Amino acid sequence: MRMLDTTVTLGRSELRVTPICLGTMTFGEQVDEATSHRILDRALERGVNFIDTAEMYPVPPSAQRYGDTERILGSWFRKHPGVRQRVVLASKVAGPSRYDWIGGGVPDLRPERIVQACDDSLRRLGVECIDLYQIHWPARHVPAFGGVYFEPGKLQPVTGIEAQLQALDRLVRDGKVRAIGLSNETPWGVAEFVRIAEQAGLPRIATVQNPYCLVNRVVDNGLDEALHHAQVSLLAYSPLGFGLLTGKYDQRGLNDVDNPGRLAQFESMKQQRWGRIEALQAARHYNAFARANGLTPTRMALAWCYRNWRVASTIVGVTSVAQLDENLDAWGTELPPQLLRAIDDLRWTHRDPAQ
Repeated sequence: MRMLDTTVTLGRSELRVTPICLGTMTFGEQVDEATSHRILDRALERGVNFIDTAEMYPVPPSAQRYGDTERILGSWFRKHPGVRQRVVLASKVAGPSRYDWIGGGVPDLRPERIVQACDDSLRRLGVECIDLYQIHWPARHVPAFGGVYFEPGKLQPVTGIEAQLQALDRLVRDGKVRAIGLSNETPWGVAEFVRIAEQAGLPRIATVQNPYCLVNRVVDNGLDEALHHAQVSLLAYSPLGFGLLTGKYDQRGLNDVDNPGRLAQFESMKQQRWGRIEALQAARHYNAFARANGLTPTRMALAWCYRNWRVASTIVGVTSVAQLDENLDAWGTELPPQLLRAIDDLRWTHRDPAQ
């Protein structure tokens, strides 16, 4: 059994994490508490020291299950005294939401909201400190979650970046947070958070958590340059494109109710970027290419992400111990240069349909 035996530093922080992170957005919806605990046990057994969650998990979000993922993690920590000291724990405050059960549905991310969300997460997790606390999505209008174009007309007055950083600074000074990060952010946003932090003497972001996979390589078009020069680490989420890049939808499509994947189970997921027919069509090409080169689609997609110079840690989400093992077993797979060039050629044809 291969163990992860290497770590990387996140940005300029003191956090050192494994290059594979266990994402938990399935815990509490697709995965019950007992299975979630087994997955967490297995991740720890195989050397993973990095766990990512969020206040709004599980996904799809709902008022009934809001916060359940953090509560499941909290019960796991209580079950295993001493484990908390062995892992780097990340969570997130949700950005402005249309759901009144997330931050009261206020279309803003006010300082008091950030502080309260952190306190609530600490309570659900049963811990005194979150190692990496992230803003799940920006307060301002950005083309995220399937949006393609920035539209100035959609800009509304919201809490500025400096005020958000001041709230995060308070959490750091109070010992509730060790380092801070962003998610679903743009190159401009990264540059502004870094500039304002350095100018005002506020905490500097260590990470940005954005989608990055074969059917969504938007990171490669400007964000990678911004992260490199700012010394901010990329946490790549959805490396398997919500399951599209495992091959499980190749033959059966997204409408087979017997398929256990999220895109088949949840109608709301089909309406998002991963459910676009163009994304499935592109994934089929990548998956066929993997098989033609003696690889499973999962192994090729993960190896491409794991070994990409842009990525500090790849966040994998699973619904079983077997899936976790498959994801971890892909670590160490080297894709030869000619195969990587062929993957780039496929992107030239199909671009980023799950943007």
